Amino acid sequence: MLITFLLMEGATWLIHKYVMHGFLWLLHKDHHDHSNPGVLENNDYFFVIFAIPTIILMYFGSLRDYNYLFFIGLGIMLYGVAYFFIHDIFIHQRIKILSDTKNPYFLALRRAHKQHHKHLGKEEGECFGFLYVPMKYFKMYFNNSRK
Repeated sequence: MLITFLLMEGATWLIHKYVMHGFLWLLHKDHHDHSNPGVLENNDYFFVIFAIPTIILMYFGSLRDYNYLFFIGLGIMLYGVAYFFIHDIFIHQRIKILSDTKNPYFLALRRAHKQHHKHLGKEEGECFGFLYVPMKYFKMYFNNSRK
């Protein structure tokens, strides 16, 4: 389960860069340009897309005495839960909590995500991962906190 959770960071980077900013840009675009006036975005369909293999893995793994398939699905699910809390709640403030943190990791994570969103088109993006934060964003935080 832990290995799957950790491998999901690489999978997320690849899926975000080549699928969401590639052939499924039509679903992800409103997450960047905020063109959808409602509470939900077309981008939220990715929740369903990623939940389907998770449910299938956990279901078939549970039929076989909770074998490795179940725990792979559980690792993906836990990554999805972390994604929801950190991306949707903390970074994008869909629920207005945790906005005044002083934690260097979370501030660097937020900065890296803002750098990703400064590009409104599907090209020229950066920071496609989720939990991994390049060192330059920690340096930005520490340089700004000294001023």
